[in-house]
Amino acid sequence: MWTKRQLVIISLVCLTATISLYTLSPRHLQHYAERYNTQEHWHDAVLAAVQAPIYSEDADLAPTTEITETTLPVGQDPPGFVIFDRLYTWNGTLYAVTSNPEAFPELPYIISQGIPVGHGIDTTPTPFDMQIISPESAKQFLGEHAVVISGMSFVLWDPKQFMTHYYHWWGEIILGAMRSYSRLALLPGVKTPLPEPRRFILANAVDNTWRDRAGVDGPLMRAAWPDAAIERSDFWTDLIKLNQTFVFERAMVISRASAHRSPFGKVWSKMIGSTMNVTVPDDFWKPLQQRVVENVVGYVPVMDQDGVINSEPTSDAPVLTYISRQHGGRRLTNESHDGLMDSLLQLEAEGICEVVVVHMEDLTFSRQLEVASRTTIMLAVHGNGLTHQLWMPSGPRSTVIEIFYPKTYIHDYSMLARNMGHKHYGIWNDTSLTFPRGQWFKGTEGGDIKNFNGNAILVHGPTVANIIRQRLTARIRDL
Repeated sequence: MWTKRQLVIISLVCLTATISLYTLSPRHLQHYAERYNTQEHWHDAVLAAVQAPIYSEDADLAPTTEITETTLPVGQDPPGFVIFDRLYTWNGTLYAVTSNPEAFPELPYIISQGIPVGHGIDTTPTPFDMQIISPESAKQFLGEHAVVISGMSFVLWDPKQFMTHYYHWWGEIILGAMRSYSRLALLPGVKTPLPEPRRFILANAVDNTWRDRAGVDGPLMRAAWPDAAIERSDFWTDLIKLNQTFVFERAMVISRASAHRSPFGKVWSKMIGSTMNVTVPDDFWKPLQQRVVENVVGYVPVMDQDGVINSEPTSDAPVLTYISRQHGGRRLTNESHDGLMDSLLQLEAEGICEVVVVHMEDLTFSRQLEVASRTTIMLAVHGNGLTHQLWMPSGPRSTVIEIFYPKTYIHDYSMLARNMGHKHYGIWNDTSLTFPRGQWFKGTEGGDIKNFNGNAILVHGPTVANIIRQRLTARIRDL
C-alpha cells in the first residue's frame, strides 16, 4: 500500500513531467546570462542570504530538526556548483524549501539527470532529481521533522563518466567546487578558515567505479581530507530505504551538465569554466595544496620569490621540470625532443635553472608530487601530467609551458594555471601564445585528432628556452 505522502509525490511527478517544466530554450539561456551578470541581482541575493539563518559548526548551536526554509548562503552561485543551507532529501530526491523560488536558479543550472553526458543526450533534470517546493507543500512531502546530516557535504550528482580521470576529477570537479566554496569566506561575519567538507557523496557512482586507472584520485582525496567520508550510491540507497526526510546542514550540489549550461562553461568547453568569473580569495587553493604535499611527501618546500628552494633539500637555482611523454602517445618527434633537451641543458649550464626530466609513469606516487612541489617552471606536451601543477607553488616566476600540435588549443591546463597563479604559455613549434589576465584564446581548436594525439609533434627548442630565460632572469616587476 502506498502511503499518503508517496501518493502526493507521485501525483506531482506525473503532472510536472507532463507539462515539461524544465525544457530549456535560447530565451532561458539568455535570461540566465542576464541574471548572472546583473549586479543588482547579486546584491539582492547577498542581502537575502545575510538575512537567512547562518550555518555554524558550533556544537552549542545544534541545527534544528524542523522543516525550515532552504537558503543560498552566497547568492547566485556558478551553475553546477550551487551551495545550499538546509537542503532536504527524501526517497532519493533533493528538495529546496522556499517561499521565494525566484531567488533560486532554474533547476537545469543546479542539477541534471545522473546519466552520462554526450552529444544528443538530454540530461535535463526530472522531478525525481530535484524539486523546489513551498513551505506548505513541504509538510505533505517531507513531514514535520528531518534527520540532520551535519557539516558541509559535497553532493556529486554525476555518474562515474568523467570522475575516472585525474584532470577531470581534480582539475574540474574538486577545483571548481573549492573555488565556489571559498567565496563564502568573503561574506561579512563568516569565520575563516571555512570548515572542511565532512563528506563527498557520489550519489550515482557505484562502489569503486569512480576511481581513476592510475590510482591517483582516491589517495589524494585521503591526503586532502583525512577525516572526510567518501560515500557512493549505496549511501544514497540507504537513505531511501529508511524512508525518512534528511536535511543537509550545508551542501553543494555538483553537476557537470549544469556547469556546461553556463554561458561561461560554453566558452571554454570546460566544467570549471562556469566558476571562472566569480571572485574568490587570493590563494584560495594554497592551504589544500600544502596539506596534500605535507601528507604525501612529508615536507613542504619553501621557495623565495625567484623560485630557489631554501628549505632542505635546497636548490641552487629554480627548478624546471620537463615531463616527457616520449615513452607513450602524444609525443614529440625524436629530433624535436633532442633539440629541446639541448636547449634546456644549455640553460642549466648557464646557471639559470636546474633541469629535471621525468617520466611520471615511472615514478612513485609520492615522488611525483615531490617533483611538482619543487617546480618553478613546468614543461610538457599537452597531457595529464600537467595536472600536477596543482601541487606546484605559485610565485612571480611560476610558469606552465604547454606544447600543442600547431594550430590546436584546448583550455584544460591554461585554466588550471590561472587558478594556481602560474603564467601559461602555449607553444606551436616556434610560436608562443600567452594571454594577460582577462584575455583568453578564443574558442577551442582540436584540429585533426590524429595530429593532436599523434607522435609527430614539433617544437623549436630555442623558442622554449627564450621563454624560460625571460621568466627566470627578468626583473619581477617586469614579468
